[in-house]
Amino acid sequence: MKKNISMAILATSFLLGGCQSAYYGAMEKVGYHKRDIMVDRVTDAKDSQEEAQEQFSSALAEMQALLNHNGGDLEKTYNKAKDEYEASQEAADDVSNRIDKVEDVADALFDEWQSEIAQISKGSLRRNSETKLRETKHSYEQLMRTMKRAEDKMAPVLVSMKDNMLYLKHNLNAQAIGAIKGEFTSLQTDISNLLKEMNKSIDESNKFIAAIEGT
Repeated sequence: MKKNISMAILATSFLLGGCQSAYYGAMEKVGYHKRDIMVDRVTDAKDSQEEAQEQFSSALAEMQALLNHNGGDLEKTYNKAKDEYEASQEAADDVSNRIDKVEDVADALFDEWQSEIAQISKGSLRRNSETKLRETKHSYEQLMRTMKRAEDKMAPVLVSMKDNMLYLKHNLNAQAIGAIKGEFTSLQTDISNLLKEMNKSIDESNKFIAAIEGT
């Protein structure tokens, strides 16, 4: 859990300075270790994917409403769909940013863990720590594979949405809407596959958090 407001201020000051190693060191001095930061960042990444799921689903619904438009203010309906596309792009950017943060703290944690294993003099304890490190790395690598697969599936969806929005921007009429209806089935399939991959990533995140908190 994130500790308190002073810790948040401390974290922000180091992050703005761009020095992650100094940030981790400062946080450790107040009892907030890399393992804790990693759990928080995996949780944040998971939460961002859940929010992205909702956003992409909402964007799909607005696109469907646009294609089914039958009377009323067509431009207003278009603008709602456009807003949902832009919000989807922001949600996707947040997912990618959160994944990057997980990777950064993971590198720092595993480097520290490996170096400190060498300082353990008792063989049985050293071997036990090495085993736990391997297991945690394996779990992390599986987590990253699922996160990256979900992340990769966002790009083609966003490209398709952008193409549709740009095409309709200068051809906002019933004929133009009819012209992109053939693309909608493909977009539906892509979003459905994206949501499935995100579900897998979210499940893997929960497993990883449970595993690392249990080590």
